[in-house]
Amino acid sequence: MTRRFGALRAVAGVSLSLVPGEIVGLVGPNGAGKTTLLRLLAGTLRPDGGSITVAGHPPGTSAARRTLGFAPDGAVFPPTLTVREVLDYYARLHTAGPQRRALAAAALELGALDEVSGRRAASLSRGYVQRLAFAQAALGGRQILLLDETLAGLDPAQRRRLCDQLVTLAATGVAVLLSSHDLAAVERVAARVLILARGRVVREGATAVLLRERVLEIVLDAPPRRPPPGFRVTAFGLETDLGGGTVEAALALCRAHRLAVRASRVRLKSLEDVVLESLDDDAAR
Repeated sequence: MTRRFGALRAVAGVSLSLVPGEIVGLVGPNGAGKTTLLRLLAGTLRPDGGSITVAGHPPGTSAARRTLGFAPDGAVFPPTLTVREVLDYYARLHTAGPQRRALAAAALELGALDEVSGRRAASLSRGYVQRLAFAQAALGGRQILLLDETLAGLDPAQRRRLCDQLVTLAATGVAVLLSSHDLAAVERVAARVLILARGRVVREGATAVLLRERVLEIVLDAPPRRPPPGFRVTAFGLETDLGGGTVEAALALCRAHRLAVRASRVRLKSLEDVVLESLDDDAAR
C-alpha cells in the first residue's frame, strides 16, 4: 500500500499481514510512516495505491470496525465525561442493558483504570489517556488491535502490566500491531518486528532471529585513537559484531593495535542495535 501527502510519500509500498495470536512490533524514527500506516489499516485514511482488507472486509466499514480496535497516540475523549462514562459510551455501541455495564467494567480492569474511573477525561495525564485509549480499543472483544505509542507516558510498573495484558490477549487469538519507541518493551512482547524508514520496511523478521547475533563488548584502559577495522567506539571502549569470528581473534586484533583490554563480554544484539544498524544501512544506500 502507498500513501502520499502532496510531494511527501509517507507510506511507500508496505506489505503487511497480521496473524491471529501474534504481536507485531512496528518501530522506526519519527516521520517513518508508522502512524500513517496504522491509520490506513484502521480506515481513517485511504491509500493512494494497493489494497487493504480487515478480516476480509474493507477498512472503515461496519464489519471491519466490529473486528478491529484502534488506539491512536494522544487520543481525545469528551472532556466532561468521566473515565467510566467514556467506556460506558463506547460499550453502548456494542450492546445494551447489563451486558453494556459488564463490557465497561471489563475495559476498566483491562486498562487498570479503576482508581481513576470517576475522574474526568480532561484531567488525565498522558499515561492514563493512553491506557484509556487501549481499553476502548479492546472493548467488545476486538480480534485486531492497532496501538500507536500506547506504552508512552507509562511508568515502569504500568508498562510491565500493559505488556502482560498484550501477551494475555494474544494468547486468546487477538492480533496486535504495536507501534512504539520503547524498543525494550517491543523486544519483550513482539514475536515479529517491522522496521520502517522513509515510508518503507527496511528490515523485518522474527524477533528471536533478529536478535541471535553476538556482540563483543571490550573495556579499554584508555579511549582508542582509531578503532580497528570492524570495531565501533563506545563509552566504555569498543564493540564489534562477532558474526562467524571468535572472541580470541577479536581480542588479538585489539592487542595488535596496542590497545590495553581491561575486560570483555559477549552479549546478544538488542532490538536497539538492530534498529540503528538497519537505519544506518538504509541511509547509506
